[in-house]
Amino acid sequence: MAEIQPVRGWRYNATLGADIDQYVAPLFDVVSAKQRAALYQNPLNSIHLSVPRGGRAAEAAAEAAHRLREWQQGGVLTQDALPGIYVYYQYFRLPGAAREYCRKGFMCHIRAYDWAERVVLRHENTLPASVNDRAELLAATEFQTSATHGLYRDEDFQLERYLDEAIQSPLYQTEEDYQGARDVLAVIHDAEVIREFQALLAARTVILADGHHRYEGSLAYRQARELAALSSPAAGQNVLGPTPPTGREPWNYHLMYLTNAAADDLRILPTHRLLLELPGGLSDAELLVRLAPYFTLRPLEEATDLPELLAGKQWAFGLLLAGQTFKIRLRPEVHQQLDWDTTPEVKALDLTVLHFFVLEKALGIVGLDRQRSWPGVAYVRNFAECLQRVTSGEARAAFITNEVTMAEVEAVCASGAVMPPKSTFFYPKTIGGFLFTSIAYDEAPLPPGVFL
Repeated sequence: MAEIQPVRGWRYNATLGADIDQYVAPLFDVVSAKQRAALYQNPLNSIHLSVPRGGRAAEAAAEAAHRLREWQQGGVLTQDALPGIYVYYQYFRLPGAAREYCRKGFMCHIRAYDWAERVVLRHENTLPASVNDRAELLAATEFQTSATHGLYRDEDFQLERYLDEAIQSPLYQTEEDYQGARDVLAVIHDAEVIREFQALLAARTVILADGHHRYEGSLAYRQARELAALSSPAAGQNVLGPTPPTGREPWNYHLMYLTNAAADDLRILPTHRLLLELPGGLSDAELLVRLAPYFTLRPLEEATDLPELLAGKQWAFGLLLAGQTFKIRLRPEVHQQLDWDTTPEVKALDLTVLHFFVLEKALGIVGLDRQRSWPGVAYVRNFAECLQRVTSGEARAAFITNEVTMAEVEAVCASGAVMPPKSTFFYPKTIGGFLFTSIAYDEAPLPPGVFL
């Protein structure tokens, strides 16, 4: 199944690492324009490598590659002497919860498997432009600037004792990142322990929780390197690596943060649908009429009651309109009308029901492709923000959802299908700048048999 390998990580030098909060950044797909502008003011912040400034993608990638060389030559980034598995803990709280959560995981290289191999499983589709952007940056830098997030399942928690032991000697930690979490990094060098990690993952598949575009960028880059090596007229060793490629070159691997799907500190937050407009000039009353054949509509006095009233109820949603609040729930007998060409596991999801019966049937936006590109919908995680934007008139309506469960994610991935867009938000997000890895050919692969 999944092959993982330890890495010789690149990290900020000891002096800079002592103030690591100044150099970490949100991931490329969640960092806002305002956050980018602020982070760019620090000439050594990791944002310059992960989301480089520039006009076209090629220019931005070239700028990142130039800056990376400067940082390596100037000692801003230094490479650890020994290969290891990097332990990564995130401590966080959720609104209204008394306890502090701790999501435990580790970072390493994983072979970049094609989706068809069914070793790394996806649950959402990607946008080609974003994949190309990531692949171009990877080609220019040959550097992995942030780990994607993968899930394996181990009900016996066989690795956690090693993680807990290592985290007692952190390399560095944030005081509080942009989302309010405290991030801690440590490392395991023990070869015997690393073999236990490898043996466990070798018997597992991995679900890609977050980072589909970055992972596909690695796939695209690996395929380009393989094609270039195979098409080279020279035999044996060349600047691209061995001809033909052996499959052991560093560019066959991808940096991933792996967490145990059996842990109760793995949190998935809901993503609500905010309608910035209603198609065809629909009034609120007309929207309700269009929803009535599919949903029961129960008016509520207090919008703030919605999250509690929806909790745990299948195919139930909140509907916020200007001055009106409803709890709506699909009429069970109409579910059989859901005729999208997908698996039963996807059809059972709340968000599939929402996209089919609200966006397609009630609003006339037919198909997920059209819905994905429709500018009239925004994806918002914060209930209070949805309420404020509808109340102020900035948006016409909001549909409040329950979170997707881990069991649903696993069932959908096992079925080979994907979810509607923006179905999951694994919280907290990993951060960029904690650990970098190289996939350059002169980054010598581990000798065969050393660890695996």
